[in-house]
Amino acid sequence: MSTLKERFAEKAMPMAEKVRGFIKDHGDLTIGKVSIAQAYGGMRGVRALVTETSSLDPERGIRFRGYPIPELKEKLPKAPGGTEPLPEGLFYLMLVGELPTEEDVKFISDEWRKRAEISNSVFKALDALDVDTHPMTQFSIGVMAMQGSSVFAKAYRDGVNKKELWEYMYEDVMNLIAKLPRIAAYIYNRKYRNNQQIEPNNDLDWAANFAHMMGFDDDGFQALMRLYMTIHADHEGGNVSAHTTHLVGSALSDPYLSFAAGMNGLAGPLHGLANQEVIRWILSMKEELGGGKPTKEQIAQYVRETLAAGKVVPGYGHAVLRQTDPRYTAQMEFAKEHMPDDELVNIVWDIYDVVPDILEATGKVKNPWPNVDAHSGALLLHYGLKEYDFYTVLFGVSRALGVLASLCWDRLLGLPIERPKSTTSTWIKNFIDEQKGETAFTD
Repeated sequence: MSTLKERFAEKAMPMAEKVRGFIKDHGDLTIGKVSIAQAYGGMRGVRALVTETSSLDPERGIRFRGYPIPELKEKLPKAPGGTEPLPEGLFYLMLVGELPTEEDVKFISDEWRKRAEISNSVFKALDALDVDTHPMTQFSIGVMAMQGSSVFAKAYRDGVNKKELWEYMYEDVMNLIAKLPRIAAYIYNRKYRNNQQIEPNNDLDWAANFAHMMGFDDDGFQALMRLYMTIHADHEGGNVSAHTTHLVGSALSDPYLSFAAGMNGLAGPLHGLANQEVIRWILSMKEELGGGKPTKEQIAQYVRETLAAGKVVPGYGHAVLRQTDPRYTAQMEFAKEHMPDDELVNIVWDIYDVVPDILEATGKVKNPWPNVDAHSGALLLHYGLKEYDFYTVLFGVSRALGVLASLCWDRLLGLPIERPKSTTSTWIKNFIDEQKGETAFTD
């Protein structure tokens, strides 16, 4: 008698072949308002979500409430004496839809300082985990451990009118964003610094205080955290972490449950791990080429060998963008100001000079240009943040600004539970046969 696993493979593998045939031969047929290829292809390009906070233009990159990154770097308030925008200002822009004043940003900074207190029970929950637990697992658990303090969940239990739920969502969102740097820093220190915890410095802004609590008091690193937290904050609603947060929130789950779910999606290798994959690839290249700074010719040969082995060049390509990611450019400009002679950074720039032409020559790549992940790891390494597995936690803290601002809008607009209609491969085969005038089949 075959095992369940064998029986599953026996049924599923032939169906997988049929599905590939559907996509190849009939992918352009539409079922409802989408094509068969889109239904099987992750709904790529289907406009089926409303996200107020940002949008992604294939040619111009991310726009936060209509503002591109270069304009935001100019117009958003900055820390005293600083050159990088404060993430508090971007949160205000995404939530309100208007550029903030210095006073608006100061209000948010003060609010997040007041709301940053965390119950000891949360730290105990983290301490109960094995210290080798992946930082993203710890981060998600830390968020979930705070869920008991949700004022949104309490308001719903108390029977608050649904039209008023956005007010409680706002309070939870402000509380959660305020606490995230403390949770993330606690995890970092517990895992990588022998649990040497650092108390917050209430004289610092949100991003700089995060850097401080991780043990990085360098002015350059604090400036990098302001930039990093700003440019990674949102990327419209269709990416996995944003969509998951929205989806779970549509069930009227509180922001702790919703954001933790989004972070579990961010932890996936195809979403939030790319920046560390870039660094590993570059360091492997250096080692295989004998150490030191490789020439552009050596880089080009290594890239061709990577492609010939059926692998991708990490940090290059994007699902939507068809130009160099403006977030990459923002980081390159930061590096030119703060670390122009850093060897790893210069290798990143040499890769930028080499890779696009090679990828374009293959004729198989829609976007040969670098994305945000192609540069960020080199900047973090420059300041000594060498623990690659933690990079996604930084990404998560930043992404909270966008996805949680969106949750406030979801509840204020009264958006319903998300429930798209699904179908089966058998239905699609029958549909194809009907379009061709053939007899349908059943399984």
